[in-house]
Amino acid sequence: MNMTNESIGSINANAGSEPNHNQSSVRLVVSVALALWFGVAFLLGAQGAFVGRAGSPPLAIFFGFAIPLAVFFAAYFGWGAFRAFVLGADLWLVTAIQAWRWAGLGFLSLYAHDVLPGLFAFPAGLGDMAIGVTAPWILLGLVRDSSFVTTRRYVIWNIMGIVDLVVAVSMGTICSGFFPGITGNVTTSPMAQLPLVLIPAYMVPLFIMLHFTALFQARRFARSGKSTPA
Repeated sequence: MNMTNESIGSINANAGSEPNHNQSSVRLVVSVALALWFGVAFLLGAQGAFVGRAGSPPLAIFFGFAIPLAVFFAAYFGWGAFRAFVLGADLWLVTAIQAWRWAGLGFLSLYAHDVLPGLFAFPAGLGDMAIGVTAPWILLGLVRDSSFVTTRRYVIWNIMGIVDLVVAVSMGTICSGFFPGITGNVTTSPMAQLPLVLIPAYMVPLFIMLHFTALFQARRFARSGKSTPA
């Protein structure tokens, strides 16, 4: 039971203490940035900008994955209003969105049709499915008791979600054909083309941002003592 009798929503409403108009401005900036990011990733994918030369490392996809994360962390640590926005984000929503990762089943389907190598498809697909399938139970823990955000289970679940995505990106690089002979003729080269390229260039960094948003809030609540188990 939550000793403060506060819901996640009421706790998040007090996060930061930025003026309402500032938070509204940051929310607008974030919404526009997400839309522009998706648009740029889609247009670059349509032009084949993420497709590299045979035998070369997939640097374009790496930058498409790494740059958004670099911007996120730079904004969080360097822009107080954005940090307050992240610390005030609705954890119910942040957690619920991860349920979409059950769609990792698609990687296994593409493996079955010889589109993607098993060395990539199995860890990426099964890892995503594990996070996606367990997301409703994690969300239920938050709904029942806001102090759940500070528990080891919630923190470990978010860390494992990040590890899964990092492993998927790493295996995608290894299986890209840059290391000859590992996967034979089937490589992860389709991941550099639409629509699959939107996964490493948009969805993966977005899900990592959501996991870090949850971890940042968990750390803040633990330090402040606002959410503590009874």
